[in-house]
Amino acid sequence: MNVRANQSQPPSETRPTVATAPGKAILFGEHAVVYGRPAIAVPVTDVQARATITTGERGTGVRLVAADLPAPDGRPGGRRYRLRDAPADDPLRAIVELALAAFAPGGPTGAGVGGLDSEPDLQVTVTSTIPIARGLGSGAAVATAVARAIARYFGQLPRSDEISRLVYEVEKLHHGTPSGIDNTVIAYEQPVYFVRGEGMKRLSVGAPLSLVIADTGVVSSTREVVGDLRHRWQAQPERYEGLFDEIGAIARLARSAIERGDPRAVGRLMDENHELLMTIGVSSPELDRLVKVARAGGALGAKMSGAGWGGNMLALVESHRAQIVADALCQAGAASTIFSQIS
Repeated sequence: MNVRANQSQPPSETRPTVATAPGKAILFGEHAVVYGRPAIAVPVTDVQARATITTGERGTGVRLVAADLPAPDGRPGGRRYRLRDAPADDPLRAIVELALAAFAPGGPTGAGVGGLDSEPDLQVTVTSTIPIARGLGSGAAVATAVARAIARYFGQLPRSDEISRLVYEVEKLHHGTPSGIDNTVIAYEQPVYFVRGEGMKRLSVGAPLSLVIADTGVVSSTREVVGDLRHRWQAQPERYEGLFDEIGAIARLARSAIERGDPRAVGRLMDENHELLMTIGVSSPELDRLVKVARAGGALGAKMSGAGWGGNMLALVESHRAQIVADALCQAGAASTIFSQIS
């Protein structure tokens, strides 16, 4: 962690400090990326997480307000709580503490919240239009927005790799053994070709890609899906390593197709990737149905995206057919659709 506390400027006492971060979609390579194969991910700027930092009353410490997160008792209205009262494994608490340690004056010293001598008086307000537990990177986006806002509040302009490293620590709370792709693509806000342990490479998009993203409405836990697949990989390592190799090979071919601007080849590879994700057991009947509907509606290709067992699927379309495909997906039971263009 690169700490630059001595360079911090006094925070603004009057104006709120705001930062945002986009969602993300994995085009190729989900799950196999955890086992060292390449993956391709893109930012989805049509949905956003937003963090606002304001100065609180003296002596109140850090207060967290998350209107879009469900309350612990399940009632609507979101969450309002003091940082010091949150559980140690609360992701919002974790990113606030990490960001304060990295960017606030006086940290880290080993004392107080985030390693600070005393807890600053702040209110951290989080809102998000990114569906939770649907494979669009909601947790990483919220953490990115919070880290950026805290840095700006204290007069810092952190690099994307600094933010990504902080958010990766929070991703461990969400997912157990994250690949690192969510925090990378969201922190850099650009299409990336990613290999775990090797970092990211900027992906050039030869021709715009038009995506219809459809939500099954089914909530799934990335931690549970990843854990289940790991158990099956441990029981049959040769079989799953072979399948991961096939997924990795598709991601490499897709990189070339994207860079040369060949959307039809990209669509065919999406279809192949989905078949392999079905084989490794991470798809679901709801995802498979929407994939078939998208293809029947004229999509160039379609696949699930993210952890699976629910969440979202992607359809690559010609832009003039986007609404046709989106309408067909909604008629087939999709809870919602998002149109996003990647360039």
